Amino acid sequence: MTAAYAKLFSTVPPADFGRVAVLYGGKSAEREVSLKSGKAVLEALQGGGVDAFGIDVGDDLLQRLLSEKIDRAFIILHGRGGEDGSMQGLLECLGIPYTGSGILASALAMDKLRTKQVWHSLGIPTPRHAVLSSESDCICAAAELGMPLIVKPAHEGSSIGMAKVTTSSELIEAWKAASTYDSQVLVEQWIEGPEFTIATLRGQVLPPIALGTPHTFYDYDAKYLASDTQYRIPCGLDSDKEQELMELTAKACEALGIAGWARADVMQDAQGQFWFLEVNTAPGMTDHSLVPMAARAAGLDFQQLVLAILAASLEARG
Repeated sequence: MTAAYAKLFSTVPPADFGRVAVLYGGKSAEREVSLKSGKAVLEALQGGGVDAFGIDVGDDLLQRLLSEKIDRAFIILHGRGGEDGSMQGLLECLGIPYTGSGILASALAMDKLRTKQVWHSLGIPTPRHAVLSSESDCICAAAELGMPLIVKPAHEGSSIGMAKVTTSSELIEAWKAASTYDSQVLVEQWIEGPEFTIATLRGQVLPPIALGTPHTFYDYDAKYLASDTQYRIPCGLDSDKEQELMELTAKACEALGIAGWARADVMQDAQGQFWFLEVNTAPGMTDHSLVPMAARAAGLDFQQLVLAILAASLEARG
């Protein structure tokens, strides 16, 4: 650990957190990942002496929140219903402090289109894109953006529903498939080059991670199941480019109002230009997850990371 990351560690006595509800599971397409993340977070909190218990978020959530004694919530729900501002809004109404970003930042970051619009307005580089609502939109986007392209549901995470395409017919099929996950579908220019992911914690940018996979892109299987995904820390950039990436990440997260913790995904093209793709406000915390890797590079083990995320909720909302 360097001195630069010393302030990330929580100095809050476990008892001061009160009774902590770990919210996980839910009904989104990322439920299975959230179940794994929630289990790991709950075990780390309990192992650290925190009075924590789990809630697999379902139809009885409001009843559970009202009936249980809860001083604080650790949100480890991925995707819609937990990462999009709705859970944050419910907890705000109930007066329950929670981890991570607030309502607006969560909603913005979950919406890939709105995120890109904010970034574009502030000069933060993000790939050119189009919104797809019909086959004619697909044909127009192919002509305007060129090939290859990548298709994305606008409100999903974990690369669910994403596909790389090289022809108009493939684009139409990918749009139809993505539409089964989301009524709003984006298509972006494909950026050829290395991919990086950069975590932020308590206002600091953690060491970037370079990603490598034999898959077409860093898809769901590469993220959570494959054993051949490559992770590099240090990321391989020279010191100037790494500093540029970290400064751009801080700016991109600040633009959305990110708080507590998050993880940004970034591509670099052949000319060395960075392109921001999205920010996850409740990233995965499984054995394949990236934020724990970045935290280890900064000197925090998994339990220390979880406690630091929880401590940030005290700083944000008292």
